[in-house]
Amino acid sequence: MAQVIVALDQTDAAPALDLVDALGSAASWFKVGARLFTAAGPALVRELRDRGKSVFLDLKYLDIPSTVEGAVRAAAALDVAMLTIHATGGTAMMRAAARGASGSDTAVVAVTILTSLTGAGAAEAWGRDAVAPAEEVSRLAALAAESGLAGVVCAVPEAARVRAERGEEFRIVTPGIRPVGGAAHDQKRVATPEDAVRAGADYLVVGRAISGAADVAAAARAIAESIAVEAPA
Repeated sequence: MAQVIVALDQTDAAPALDLVDALGSAASWFKVGARLFTAAGPALVRELRDRGKSVFLDLKYLDIPSTVEGAVRAAAALDVAMLTIHATGGTAMMRAAARGASGSDTAVVAVTILTSLTGAGAAEAWGRDAVAPAEEVSRLAALAAESGLAGVVCAVPEAARVRAERGEEFRIVTPGIRPVGGAAHDQKRVATPEDAVRAGADYLVVGRAISGAADVAAAARAIAESIAVEAPA
């Protein structure tokens, strides 16, 4: 069954852990991204692990292969459940990341196209006349699979194609999740939790829809219940 990953978008450890405490048993997976990790560091990851939580370390490594291999190995030593690298780093870098996680329980997933980018934005960044997100995500997912990675991060509109092409064992993480009526903020390609599960997502990264709710535990449970209904039999 798909898992909800609660994004810890706070700027320091104390408010992040306050949210974790408020959620209690309603959430078991938490995303630690660049801003919070820069502020709170490995100590926060260890604290989450000590509380029995699974950590999705979303630092999107993109560097020369040896540097990424070392960074992944260091993250695996923290016992993170899953972490991100950028697929656009190429197959040599992705294979190095896979080596860095070898022998650990850490899954490495590759970011394909950020949900803040449209096809036009990706084309501008990559110096192309045009980028069709579905085609590009499919291409990058194939490279990630060939490189020995566990899966990819992609927007919901591309998830169904990745699932069909890569099979059931390939992990699909979908950010940009917004319940009906939720604001998109700086993300361009968003979808509801139910749409994400129907498209084949394994993990749904949810931020403000939970952290900004009056009752965060109730909000988390409501999303979990909604995707359980949509889960394939």
